Amino acid sequence: MTTIATLDLTPRPGAAPLHRMVLAQAGAEIRAMLRNGEQLLLTMIIPILLLVGFSTAPLVDVGGGARVDFVAPGILALAVMSTAFTGQAIATGFERRYGVLKRLGATPLSRTGLLLAKTVAVVAVEVLQVVVIVAVALALGWSPHGDPLWGVPLLLLGTAAFSGLGLLMAGTLRAEATLAGANLVYLVLLGLGGVLFPLDRFPAGVQHVLGLLPISALTSGLRTALSTGGFPGGALLVLLCWTVAALALAARTFRWE
Repeated sequence: MTTIATLDLTPRPGAAPLHRMVLAQAGAEIRAMLRNGEQLLLTMIIPILLLVGFSTAPLVDVGGGARVDFVAPGILALAVMSTAFTGQAIATGFERRYGVLKRLGATPLSRTGLLLAKTVAVVAVEVLQVVVIVAVALALGWSPHGDPLWGVPLLLLGTAAFSGLGLLMAGTLRAEATLAGANLVYLVLLGLGGVLFPLDRFPAGVQHVLGLLPISALTSGLRTALSTGGFPGGALLVLLCWTVAALALAARTFRWE
């Protein structure tokens, strides 16, 4: 006598596990970023143009050593800021304006889950950025002598810190204010964060203040790790403080509409 297997078609109401919701939302965020021409300009083309221009032309006196050795770590830090902060802040701000986040707010995805998904998406895009920028820098003659493993926690903390700042801005300001503010902050930190111009070129009274900026900490930490192989303890501490403060404030104040 044969038995026939039956299918259990009983409904299973309830939300999916958090990690599945986060991964699904992260996948959607990645596809949106890679399809956006303005995002690609900000995250890939501008950093590469700056890397090539400031590495090959004597635009800035960086002291001894190859110019690309000074510029490449700064461009890696700039790529993190452009993706995790500027691009994410602008995109999220307009998602609020057009009601995308309001609709997400009606799903089981929590605020924390949305923040995690956006951060995961940013990390995935940054992996592509790092590969391309490092390849271009090596082609220009970059020869890092330090320990690249220290670059991993620096990049992760920098990503988390800038993600928190970007989401904090996008979750509290209007879309137009976020667009203007994010671009202004990008330009200010590009000029004052040690990315292309050494901090010791600034007046002594402001050097310590500029050194506490997240972009300055990430840039100096990467230069230390990739040039001398030293332990970037100070940079890691500064980035950790920015990460904790920014993500805590973003999670507390983020508004869906």
